[in-house]
Amino acid sequence: MPTDSRWVDLDQIDNVRDLGGLPVIGGGTTRFGVAFRSSTLQQATCEDVTHLTGALGLRTVIDLRLADEIEREGYGLIGTAELHIANLPIRKSPQSSLAARDLVPDKTRVDLAELYGQLLAGSPDQIVDAVRLVINPDRHSILFHCAAGKDRTGVLAAILLDAVGVHMTAIANDYALTNERMQRVRDRLDALPSYTGLPPANTGILAVTPEVMLRFLENLYADYGGAAEWLLSNGLTEPELEQLREVLVAR
Repeated sequence: MPTDSRWVDLDQIDNVRDLGGLPVIGGGTTRFGVAFRSSTLQQATCEDVTHLTGALGLRTVIDLRLADEIEREGYGLIGTAELHIANLPIRKSPQSSLAARDLVPDKTRVDLAELYGQLLAGSPDQIVDAVRLVINPDRHSILFHCAAGKDRTGVLAAILLDAVGVHMTAIANDYALTNERMQRVRDRLDALPSYTGLPPANTGILAVTPEVMLRFLENLYADYGGAAEWLLSNGLTEPELEQLREVLVAR
């Protein structure tokens, strides 16, 4: 599936793409039009909101940002649209404060695969709640986002895709697509008070390589047996897991 068919080009949001079109082990691909991943939405224009809620049929936004990010940046026009917004903050531990500075104290030096493992371990309830929104057809289409649409968003995307059988190489390549938009994402975030001190694109916290996601997924299998087993061990039921596959996979 050509990657350009998965991008959603908007005026003031830089990193939106459909989770559809990815090959599933055993046959089929992920469905288009069900779930979208994105960078932060608060700068969306009226035209952006109209496209999201009209052509894309957006009904639900899953906001993975932390409390201080939302307090400082808000939702912009997205907050006034007829949408269900679920704030499910992804953080490194349930005890950590909901402040962006605690996510990555040093934005210039970070082991991203290790960070992703910490985010997974620190946010099981939020991730399972997000999966339950995705499996509910009344909530479609769904868009989930953090700030850059790479790290917290990447962890949730990886869990969703691995749980339904997308090969880890395809998941890693999808993650790495953010690299095509990272300079624009970085420039936009740099103008916002919550994200001062960002390094240049493709360095530190803004680095994007498929190897990072592959290492996260390899650790996921070594520690838990994969995303499906991780979800089941954190409260998702077998029928819900099967429903996730039905929702996300077109045979």
